[in-house]
Amino acid sequence: MISALITLAAAALLVVIDQGIKFWATVNLAPVGSMPLIPGVVELRYYLNDGAAFSILQGKQTFLILFTGAALLVVAWYLLFKKPAKKLEYIGWLFVLGGGIGNLVDRVMNGEVVDYINLLFMDFAVFNFADILVCTGIGLLLLSLLLEELSARKQRQQAPAEASPLEQDDGTF
Repeated sequence: MISALITLAAAALLVVIDQGIKFWATVNLAPVGSMPLIPGVVELRYYLNDGAAFSILQGKQTFLILFTGAALLVVAWYLLFKKPAKKLEYIGWLFVLGGGIGNLVDRVMNGEVVDYINLLFMDFAVFNFADILVCTGIGLLLLSLLLEELSARKQRQQAPAEASPLEQDDGTF
């Protein structure tokens, strides 16, 4: 029960941080459009995205809301009731949940997501803190899977090779 409360509180904190930054961006960036953060590298640019990542599925808000909502319910159920044993996996799913809810709140409340981080040194989509959480979460999940596979491979290599039935000698002719 306590771990479920901690999970919910952590996800809520991530959503509050995301929504707070988006509120700041709306109040401060919307009137000016953009401002440099690191000149020539990163700027803060107010951008409303009515699609998913890289503006795919633009204008498909109902689908995005339903699909994202269903996916996040599955993630929440997994975190609360299956409880991943590995901390890296837990944090990965928590980041996906917090970031996903952050962007879902925007979609439901405004019909679009507030993005504000624009990389100037490469041609890339404008994104936000919630996007960073989701991508980092997926990266942590992939890392967790990779580490688990490497550990399993190491254990298989260290396990004594079992003799095949043809190689076993039971003393009979």
